[in-house]
Amino acid sequence: MKRILFLASKRHLTLLGTLLLVFWASACKDNVLDETPRAFLNPDVVLVDKAGFETAIIAIHAAARDELFGTDTENLHAMNIGTDAYMPGAVSTLLRDYNVSLTPTLASVDLWWEWAYLKMLPRANIVVDYADKPTAKWANEAEKNAILAEARFFRGYTYSILANLYGGVPLVSHVETAPKTDYTRASRQEVLEFARQDLEFASQWLPKKPAAPGRIVKAAADHFLSEVYLALGNNDKAIEAASAVINDGSYKLMTQRFGSKLDKPGDVFSDLFRDKNQNLAANTETIWAIQFEYQTPGGVAYTNATNATAFGGNSSMRAWGAGYHNIKDPEGKSGMVVCDSLGRPVGWVMGTPYASYDVWKEDWNDMRNSPYNMRRTFYYNNATSRFFGQKVDPVAAKIDTLNSGWYYPYTRKLEGDPLAGNTAGRTFVEFYKIRLAETYLLRAEAYIRKGDRQKAADDLNVLRSRAKAKPVTADRATLDYILDERVRELIMEEPRRRTLIRFGFLANSPLLVERVKKYNTKTGSNIVEKHELFPIPQKFIDANLDAKIEQNPGY
Repeated sequence: MKRILFLASKRHLTLLGTLLLVFWASACKDNVLDETPRAFLNPDVVLVDKAGFETAIIAIHAAARDELFGTDTENLHAMNIGTDAYMPGAVSTLLRDYNVSLTPTLASVDLWWEWAYLKMLPRANIVVDYADKPTAKWANEAEKNAILAEARFFRGYTYSILANLYGGVPLVSHVETAPKTDYTRASRQEVLEFARQDLEFASQWLPKKPAAPGRIVKAAADHFLSEVYLALGNNDKAIEAASAVINDGSYKLMTQRFGSKLDKPGDVFSDLFRDKNQNLAANTETIWAIQFEYQTPGGVAYTNATNATAFGGNSSMRAWGAGYHNIKDPEGKSGMVVCDSLGRPVGWVMGTPYASYDVWKEDWNDMRNSPYNMRRTFYYNNATSRFFGQKVDPVAAKIDTLNSGWYYPYTRKLEGDPLAGNTAGRTFVEFYKIRLAETYLLRAEAYIRKGDRQKAADDLNVLRSRAKAKPVTADRATLDYILDERVRELIMEEPRRRTLIRFGFLANSPLLVERVKKYNTKTGSNIVEKHELFPIPQKFIDANLDAKIEQNPGY
C-alpha cells in the first residue's frame, strides 16, 4: 500500500522528541491520567461528519495557496525564473547560473517536494482515508463523494505538478501511521495516470457552481484533465475535457468592460485583474482563483504592513515589479520614491527580451500590450528632483535594462489597491489559477497535436479577437505559436517551467533547455540537458534509508 511520505530532518526529530517527553511527563500526573478529553482537534474526532470534513478541505486550500505564495523568498518564483520568458533581476541569483544553482540541495528544489509531501498530499489523503471509515456519517453517497472529489482534485493536481518538475516520484495514496524509509519512484507515466484517475473522479462529483469564492468546481477538474490528457498523449480526450469547460454554458471570455474600475481608464483585459473583479458573478472567465481579499472568507488577515511575515498577501507585485524607487535622475540624485500606486517591488523576476518585446512585434497594438496592461514607462516622482514629472530615460539614468532590477517592462496584472501604510510590496488581489482563456489554449494545443490546425486557429482567434489583435491563419498555428500566445495571454499567471517541461516530454527533446539557450540572455549559456528536470531533493534520498532512490540523470 502506498503511504504518506516520511521526511524528517534532525531538527524535526529533535522537536518531536521534545514534544513526546513533555507529553510523557504530563501524562504521569494523576489529574491528567484521570481526565477523559471530550473534544480535541484530531481527525478521529473532527472527521466524522460533513462539517468536520469541510474544515479539512479548507486546510487543503490553505496549502494550495502556499504553492506560489507560501514564502517571501525567491523560491516561489522558480516556476518562471530561468525559463525562455523570465530571468532573474538584479537582486536575484536564483537560476542565474544553472550549474551553480540547480542542485539537489537548492531550497527551491525542496520547496515543491515538501509542499506536496508534507502539506498537500497528507491533507488530501487524510480526507480520502477517513471518508470511508465507519465513524464518518454522511447524509448520502453524493455528500461524501462531493467532499472526496475536492480532496482528490487537489491530490491529482499536486501529482501533475510533481510529474512535470521531477519526472517519476513516489506515489502516496494513504496516510502512514509510522515512519517509512523504503519508498520507490513510480514512473512519470504512472504518476500522470494516478492524477488522471483522481481528476476524472473529481470531474464526476464536483459541483458546477462554487460553494464559496475560490472553491473548486467541475470545470477546474476538466481543465486540468485536459492538461493531463495532453501530457499522456491522448489528444482526443484533451479536446473532450477542454470542450466540457468551453461548452459548459457557465463560462465565456469577458469582452466588455466591467467591475471596480469602470470609472478609470482601462480595457476589458485590464479589468480582469483589478481588485474585487475576480469573484464577481459578472466575470464569466474565472474558473479558480486563489483568494487574497483582505478580511474575507478564504482571504488573508492584515496585522502589520511593515512585517512581511505578519500579514501575507499576494506577493506578485513585490517580486515581478521593477524596483523603480532605486532609479536615480540624470544628476545621480534620487529620482523616484515609493508610491501607493506602484507599491514597493524589488525586481526579482524580469521578462526576457523575448517575452517583453519579441512576442509583441507581430502586433504591438494587441490589447494585452496596451499601457493598461504592460507598464513600460516611468516618470520621476521625487518632488525634490529637478526632473520631477519627466519621463525616465534609461540611457540618461544610466540603467542597464537587461540587468537592472530597477527599470524594465512588466505586466500590470500584478498591480492592486494598496492598504494604508502598505510598504511591504504586496496587494490583496485574487490570483487566477485557471481562466477560461487558458482552456482555449489547451484545446488549441490538442488540435495542433492531432493535426487540425484550422480548429486550433479558431480557438486562438477567440483570444486574439478579444485582444483586438490580428487573427492567426491555420498555417501559422504551430506549437511554437501556442507558446508565444501563452506568454501574451498568461504572462505571470502561467507556471512557464512546467509548460515547457510538458512540451519537451511530448517532443522527446529538452525543450526547456533549447528555448532558454535561444531566448534567455542571462542563463542561456549555463543550462545543459540535465537541467530539463529538477533533481530529486537530497534530503529525501538521504532519509529513505531502506531503498535506493535513483537521482535524475546528470545530478
